[in-house]
Amino acid sequence: MNAFGIDLSPEMVAVARRSHPDLRFEEGSMTALDLADAAVGGAVAWYSTVHTPPELLPTVFAEIHRVLAPGGHFLIAFKVGDERRHLDQGYGHKISLDVYWMPPEHIAGLLRGAGLVLDAQLIREPDESEKPRSGRQAFLLAHKPQEPLPRPKPILR
Repeated sequence: MNAFGIDLSPEMVAVARRSHPDLRFEEGSMTALDLADAAVGGAVAWYSTVHTPPELLPTVFAEIHRVLAPGGHFLIAFKVGDERRHLDQGYGHKISLDVYWMPPEHIAGLLRGAGLVLDAQLIREPDESEKPRSGRQAFLLAHKPQEPLPRPKPILR
């Protein structure tokens, strides 16, 4: 198994390389992955999309679909809600960052729209130590079918 990581932030790639020197980490964007079609058996976006503007999510999920091999799995974790929160402080320093909280049914629909099949969904409630700074968390598991999904036929009237 050849696991590797991709991150948009050069600083996070540097941290990952220091923390896990035996793994490969590269700079890259989920909207344009530098990978061949059907090149990976699985992909994980562990809170990776929470800073992605919602209008870019269809592109992200289309890229995940493109790089997954048939039968490959995709696991995504994100914050549950329907809002954008702006952070001026976080991770120990001043920042300017938006965090998008998304409804699980919306993400599930975008995954299906990208040609993925939803296999499982878990919604996790925050425990008492996490309230109110955290919130509900969603974990969705999907896969790329062995054969492309049939396109619905248009209804002609």
